[in-house]
Amino acid sequence: MSKRRVYHVLPSGGGDWKVKENKADRAVKILEDKSAALSLAKQLAKNADLGQVVVHGKDGVIQTEYTYGQDPKKTKG
Repeated sequence: MSKRRVYHVLPSGGGDWKVKENKADRAVKILEDKSAALSLAKQLAKNADLGQVVVHGKDGVIQTEYTYGQDPKKTKG
């Protein structure tokens, strides 16, 4: 099974927003507004076998998450 690719939508300073893959050194792209960054992140996550988008607010706190792809079977535990 492939590993889940996680993309973060984060403030970049100066009003810009960046899309950054989890643990990457550089942003995938820096955009002028949050909605454009969110659209790009969702597109990237949907194109991955397993994808997730984590959306942060201007203060850096996580606001919401979107998960795409197959989740493992739930088992009693």
